[in-house]
Amino acid sequence: MAPNSLTERNDEMNVQPREETRSNERFIRPAVNIIETEEGLFVTADLPGAGKESIDVNVEKGVLTISAPASHSIAGTPVYREFELGSYFRQFTIPESLDHDKAKADFANGILTLRIPKAEIAKPRRIEVQVS
Repeated sequence: MAPNSLTERNDEMNVQPREETRSNERFIRPAVNIIETEEGLFVTADLPGAGKESIDVNVEKGVLTISAPASHSIAGTPVYREFELGSYFRQFTIPESLDHDKAKADFANGILTLRIPKAEIAKPRRIEVQVS
């Protein structure tokens, strides 16, 4: 990617990585894909077992936070388990050049999809040359 792209590495921008949590609760880091397009960022996160109403997505001071509790929805006593569900938590530093107010989030089949467009001022634009 270009050095001045939206997804520059933190060390290139001289930014310290953000501490995720000090809670005693264990968190699962969901798998995430982040794709940069000319329109903005497209983020997908794998959140199996999370409910749409319990997912919390917010941006504060340039930090995107995704968190959601997950639990087994089947009543009964577990006889055998190979995996545990827990609370999901993930944070990313995102540029202020994105228009956070126009961000959209969808959740289907355990996949959270975020679309965060670039602010109009950050979008590349062509300036037409007039002939005099």
